[in-house]
Amino acid sequence: MCHDRDADWQPRRNWQPFRTWQYIPEIRDTPTPPPTDNAPTSHSPDVHQASLEWIPLRQTAFERRDLASRPVITVATWNVLHRIHAENWYEDVSTRWPDEAARIDAVTAHVTARTEQVIALQEVSGDQLISLRAALPDRTIHAMQYPRVPTARRHASALRDPSEHLVLIVEGPSREIAAESFADDGGKGLLAISAGGAVVIATHVSGDRRRVKQLARLAEVASATPEYAAVLLGDFNVDRETVAASLGEGFTIADPPADALPTRPRTSGAKSQFIDHVVVRDATLREVVVEDSGGLSDHNLVRAAIAL
Repeated sequence: MCHDRDADWQPRRNWQPFRTWQYIPEIRDTPTPPPTDNAPTSHSPDVHQASLEWIPLRQTAFERRDLASRPVITVATWNVLHRIHAENWYEDVSTRWPDEAARIDAVTAHVTARTEQVIALQEVSGDQLISLRAALPDRTIHAMQYPRVPTARRHASALRDPSEHLVLIVEGPSREIAAESFADDGGKGLLAISAGGAVVIATHVSGDRRRVKQLARLAEVASATPEYAAVLLGDFNVDRETVAASLGEGFTIADPPADALPTRPRTSGAKSQFIDHVVVRDATLREVVVEDSGGLSDHNLVRAAIAL
């Protein structure tokens, strides 16, 4: 949502061996990776262990080959629209989908069909999270629950679990490294993991002046391990130029083609229609596409390919 509005980690069931990430073939020495063995964290009290083959780490700037030889990961970000926010702000989605259970099933089906290796989702209700976990037993789902729970203003919500979550869905080895709501907004925050030799951060940023400190915090987390590339995915609630200026040097914000669909379509108002972004540090954006969400949300999905 463009408006400023007010999970517990659960062990994965039916654990299956991960498939390795796709790499464009190249010949290079393999540095020793750090331990990212899905070890238990404060958000993962009971993680089933699996024997995993570690992926080679990103090369240093002096060791990189040409772009064609670098490993590539695919990512996507989508604000799926929390039902209570839709109803509080009179979003058309709630009219098109009067049955929230049916919309949840449709969102889950849409996500399940995705082939990206990392998918970031914002505004995930507790009901939606349960549906995603049930449908994706072969992927790791990292989730961070906000301390603020959306409150229905117009009528009672049909949701059984109205809590709101920031989510990362991962195919392949991954480990949660940070999960926090922003100090000045209990309904926005960041969720960071290590995956595929990079730090990947999902985020939802406030749509007002609070974004300044929040973007500074995102830059801090993304730069905390300079030996790894960083990828930021999320709803930033502001245009790419503002994001670029706030994050500072070293970050590149994806620039969709001139004929791309808006990430947050609007029929009125002066706010930007391109507020969902893919951002990288020490990596190269190869492809950026905005896909129509088919009316399931007020946001469209953004996907990208990234060379590390």
